[in-house]
Parts: sequence; C-alpha cells; structure tokens
Amino acid sequence: MKPVQVAAALLLALAAALAGAQTPPGRLTGGIVYTLPDWFKTSFLDLREDVEDAGRANKHVMLFLHLDECPYCARMLKESFVSGDNRDFMEKHFDVIGINVRGASEVTWVDGAKFTERALVRQLKAFGTPTIVFLGSSGDVALKLVGYRDPRALRTALQYVQSGSYRSQPFTDYVAAGAKPAVYALRANPQFAEVSDFKGIRKPLAVLFEDRSCAECARFHDKTLNHPDVMAEMRKFLFVRLDTDSKAPIVDVDGKTTTAAQWAKSLDLSYRPALALYDEGRLIARIDARLYHFHFKERLRYVSGGYYKRYASLSQYNAARRSELRAQGIDIDYAE
Repeated sequence: MKPVQVAAALLLALAAALAGAQTPPGRLTGGIVYTLPDWFKTSFLDLREDVEDAGRANKHVMLFLHLDECPYCARMLKESFVSGDNRDFMEKHFDVIGINVRGASEVTWVDGAKFTERALVRQLKAFGTPTIVFLGSSGDVALKLVGYRDPRALRTALQYVQSGSYRSQPFTDYVAAGAKPAVYALRANPQFAEVSDFKGIRKPLAVLFEDRSCAECARFHDKTLNHPDVMAEMRKFLFVRLDTDSKAPIVDVDGKTTTAAQWAKSLDLSYRPALALYDEGRLIARIDARLYHFHFKERLRYVSGGYYKRYASLSQYNAARRSELRAQGIDIDYAE
C-alpha cells in the first residue's frame, strides 16, 4: 500500500474512532415522577410494631414496594390509590407502608432481622415494581403481587386478604372461584400457533394464558403484541395462546394431561394475560403482570437468546442490556 493510502486509511480509522467516542449515550425515557399518597402510614419501619398496630385496629399491613419514576407504579397509584372505591377500601382495612426498592432506610422485619430497604427487597424476592406484600395477622406473608394490577384485579387481592381467605386457600383458588364477567373476546394473531401437545418441545416456547374475563387482554394485544420490536422477538418462539375457560385436554411440557386453567394454576399464575416462557423444555420465566413493550420484548429476548444461562438473574441481565443499548446511543423508552 502506498504511503498516501496508508495515511488516508489511518485518518479514516481515526475519524471512525472519534465518531464512536463522541456518540452520546442513549436516553432513558418514559419514566413518570409520582409521589406516594399522603394517607399512607408514617412508619418507623419496625414491622413488628406495624403488624401489632394494624391488628389492634382490625387491619392488615400492606407494603407497597416502589421505584422512583416507575411508570407501572405511577399508573397503579393513579388508578387505585388516589381516589375511588379501592382507596376507600384500603384506608378502612389496611395500613399501607411505602418501601423504596433502592432505599437505604433500615427496616426491621417481623422476626426482628434488620435490612436496608434494598436488602429487604432481595430477601422478599421482589424483582419487579410495584410489588405489594400483604402481611397476615401474625406477620407472615399472606400474599405477594409482583407487578402492576388493574383496579379489579387489585380489589380481588384486597378482599382475599381482608376476609382472611389466605388462611384457608391459595390465591389462585380464590380467584378461580370468583365471579368472572365476560369483558373480552379472544383475538387471533398471525404468530399464534395451534398446539395441544407440548411434550418434547425444545425450542423457545411462549405459552400465553387468556380468558373472557381478562380486562387487560385487549390492551395487551393493541399496545404490546402489535409493537414492531415485540413482534420481532415473538418470531423466535413457538408462541401459543391458551384459553383458560376451555375444558379441552392438553399435554403440558412434562407430558401430563391437563387443561389450560390447571396448567396456569400449577404455575401460580393468577393474572390475565399471563405467560410462561420455556427453553429446552424447562420453565425459565413467568410474566404475571402488565409489561410495556420494552420490558416485554427484553423478557422474551432473555429466554430466546439463552441469556438466562449467562446471567445469574433477570435483574443482572436487565442492567447489562440497558448499559449495552445506551452505549450504542440507543434510547430506551419505558412508556407503554
């Protein structure tokens, strides 16, 4: 190569390097600033005392685990905690205490153990926000809801705890026994496959559970499944939708003859829509709450790309993925 060509090549390489170094990091958008309602209990975060106080008032303790600017937290607070029947019900029957999942305040658990807020979140395995933890009258965890719940689904959980039903039956049984008004007609999707025998499927498998009482399913189809980024990730799966109202027999991944509702119950899926994500015949992740398009497509990628093998937890994957995208100058939109 001639000296002039070498010099030109070096200049091009230098320019490319400088351009890469000057690429501004991608922005995080879609977060929503919110404040916790002023009627939440002011607590010294000694949960032993809080459980005792609640018991004397014939109430239960509800821990609202939240993250600053979490859009799901903001939506749930606006829909159910600011005004309306759910707020009135909670004020009457619950002492609600806010816990910041990245906070450093000391919390004394019901057994006397002390944690920072952040450490307590790990102890409770609350890997999504908001997470609601209901404490029973003796301080045990009566119910844990990870992720957003629409007002009707939240009311079911509130009544389950307030009535003391947690002492005698699982939440999935309580939900199944409740009234189920028809509010949704199952929708088709060109990426849905018709499968009734799941035994032996080794490729990435997504099983979506819906039913006619699903208040969230129409939005899920319109806003999430129809998003281009989500559609691209769906193609990497055998993607199957099951109707939990159906009594038709199916064979699950373990070769057991069951129904869609029984399968969902065995996975402890109490919300609709809900998904179970498998790879190599093994359950890798569950989705039992509302996820907007970015988080949903990344949950799919975590499974189909085998990233669950490389990262010790979904949280570690999410942090690494966020850094990777931002380093490439790609904006991340957490909004719906």
